[in-house]
Amino acid sequence: MIRTNNLIAFQGEPGAYSHQACHDARPDMEALPCRTFEDVIEAVRAGEADLAMLPVENSTYGRVADIHHLLPESGLHIIDEAFVRVHISLLAQPGVTLDEVTEAMSHTVLLGQCRGFLRDHGIRSITGADTAGSAKIVAEQGQRHIAALAAPLAGEIYGLNRLADQIEDRQNNTTRFLIMSREPDYARRPNRAGEAGMLTSFVFRVRNIPAALYKAMGGFATNGVNMTKLESYMVDGVFTATQFYADIEGHPEDENVRLALDELSYFTSMLNVLGVYPADPLRAEQLRQAR
Repeated sequence: MIRTNNLIAFQGEPGAYSHQACHDARPDMEALPCRTFEDVIEAVRAGEADLAMLPVENSTYGRVADIHHLLPESGLHIIDEAFVRVHISLLAQPGVTLDEVTEAMSHTVLLGQCRGFLRDHGIRSITGADTAGSAKIVAEQGQRHIAALAAPLAGEIYGLNRLADQIEDRQNNTTRFLIMSREPDYARRPNRAGEAGMLTSFVFRVRNIPAALYKAMGGFATNGVNMTKLESYMVDGVFTATQFYADIEGHPEDENVRLALDELSYFTSMLNVLGVYPADPLRAEQLRQAR
């Protein structure tokens, strides 16, 4: 049996938003930085870490490239989801004041999320490899006129002062992460807010028959199962081979979910459940706000 070591793996430098997700969702665990998403998955498969923290989509920029290709082949199972608000801080050397900063470094995506603040303060953008890496460079170079845009956690790690917080143009910018482990956990349990909402994620390929996708989706409608996500992507670069990723509300043991999945299996050539897990409390909060 692989021993547990209380480590959760993430992709990026210490202080990255994936690290922030680990810090927020699993504060009792030590975060293990990895170079690539593949390295994160392998760390868990090899027993070097107990859990993997993987970003799958952002409310502003859509799904994270390559993740949906990696999940089905990972051999890991989704046991939880975590929504992390993308709060951006302007980080600089200790003692530096805001009026001294003329340049800000970060990943190009983050720079694009702070255009208003940078314009108002006359700060020029510098593209860095990533957010936490930019904070590390600012800390190492020691130049007073250059700051970094990154998560507040990066400032703590690299000894930088937070000159301004929550400077993002969109205050509702949120990244969804999936927490994965070597073993599935189908046990019913409430989420962190004490609510019992469950989600089931799976991938499937439809059979090569007319209207197969339409027929496959019919079971969810007739059984009253809410599908919160359905995405398609090519398999092995072949235009005729399409795989679908889906999230639905409910647990496979629920009667309506069981019936819907049974009907789906009739019209598919492959069906693989990736995980059954409680919904993040922020999901219900956003739904209430949308109504």
